[in-house]
Amino acid sequence: MMGLGSAIGAGLFLGTGVGIAKAGPAVLVSYVIAGAIVVCVMRMLGEMGAAIPASGSFSHYARLGIGEWAGFVMGWLYWFMLIMVLGAEITGASRIVTGWIPSIPQWVVALVFVVFFAVINLAKVKNFGEFEFWFAAVKVTVIVAFLAIGVLLVFGLLPDTEPVGTVNLFGHGGFMPEGFAGVAAGLLVVAFAFGGIEIVTIAAAESEDPEHSIATAVRSVVWRISLFYIGAIAIMVLVVPWDSPALTGPEGPFVAVLDQANIPYVSGFMQLVVVVALLSAFNANIYGTSRMAFSLARRGDGPALMSKLSSSNVPINAVLLSVFFGFVSVLLNWWLPDDLLGILLNAVGAALLVIWIFIVVAHLRLRPQLEREGRLTVRMWLFPYLSYATLAMLGGFVVLMLFDGDARAQLISTTILFAIIAVLSVVNSRIRSRRAAP
Repeated sequence: MMGLGSAIGAGLFLGTGVGIAKAGPAVLVSYVIAGAIVVCVMRMLGEMGAAIPASGSFSHYARLGIGEWAGFVMGWLYWFMLIMVLGAEITGASRIVTGWIPSIPQWVVALVFVVFFAVINLAKVKNFGEFEFWFAAVKVTVIVAFLAIGVLLVFGLLPDTEPVGTVNLFGHGGFMPEGFAGVAAGLLVVAFAFGGIEIVTIAAAESEDPEHSIATAVRSVVWRISLFYIGAIAIMVLVVPWDSPALTGPEGPFVAVLDQANIPYVSGFMQLVVVVALLSAFNANIYGTSRMAFSLARRGDGPALMSKLSSSNVPINAVLLSVFFGFVSVLLNWWLPDDLLGILLNAVGAALLVIWIFIVVAHLRLRPQLEREGRLTVRMWLFPYLSYATLAMLGGFVVLMLFDGDARAQLISTTILFAIIAVLSVVNSRIRSRRAAP
């Protein structure tokens, strides 16, 4: 449920509208490509996670399979990426609530949310897990209901509605109005939408039976996420024209679809669910960033104070660091209330791509060792052929991004960030060597 809950957030509820605007109905192609990649990456991550449960997850596996520097870079790159996601989630939720109560500034709403979830994350991890379970259950239930209403809309089975057929799918400039460049641009947004599912393996170390828990989660979560995402996007592009401003409005594409159903209070209820979804994902990402910082500190790749545990075994300083950046996002909501969400959404996709590439490489390096030791309970299909095919698809993804202006800028930014963190890893390694020398 944590895997579902963390992946069903701003990327799905708000980012899909941006993806549709960039690619048109062909965003479905973007989702199918990204979905195939994510299924394979999660299978590989699940194989390593079930064999070696660790709160640092893929950062730890990169360290074991590639080298110390890779573990450092992956850990802090992922931490940085989730900090950006924190800002996107809290901004999206605050913007919707401000629409309900215009008299309250957006930054004030964001501040209230950050304080509330700081308390949740500083409590026992069991309480956090319970909270996330029920919030994820609400999101899953609502998406299933959305898919049912969407099918009725497509076939005109609701009162005062007509069958939409394929008019919106092919009638507004064709299925691929922006060409392959649009599909490439949509892929960045799509990558962000699938981000979050990897928190399953981060949480594994704190579950009662890590090997069994992560095996079950990886097998079930991946196909459910694919069904929810691709099903929801198909409904959107069938029911609402891809160039409709409502899809990229502050309320998001889900509300734009339900407005067509003419069911009293349904769109208003959906707005509430979107807020719940965004806040739940925000909460899960505070968990993810704090556990990653904790794991890095325990390995000597971060400040030692980040490894301190409270009396309830919560990494208190690591949580406080994440909460601090939650407050930074509050300041940004005050400074850039209208532009912030788009900036943050665009800043994430390329970083996630780099992390996926390193997961695949780490898996290719670790699999033979894990097999020799008899530690595999989850197995990647058609190893090593499908693993290499996934790596090739990720490489093709990078090439596509080079031909799109916005995507290329994000790729360059992520490359610079990667280089900075890599330099810091060298500095950190030398400091550790000097301390160990005596």
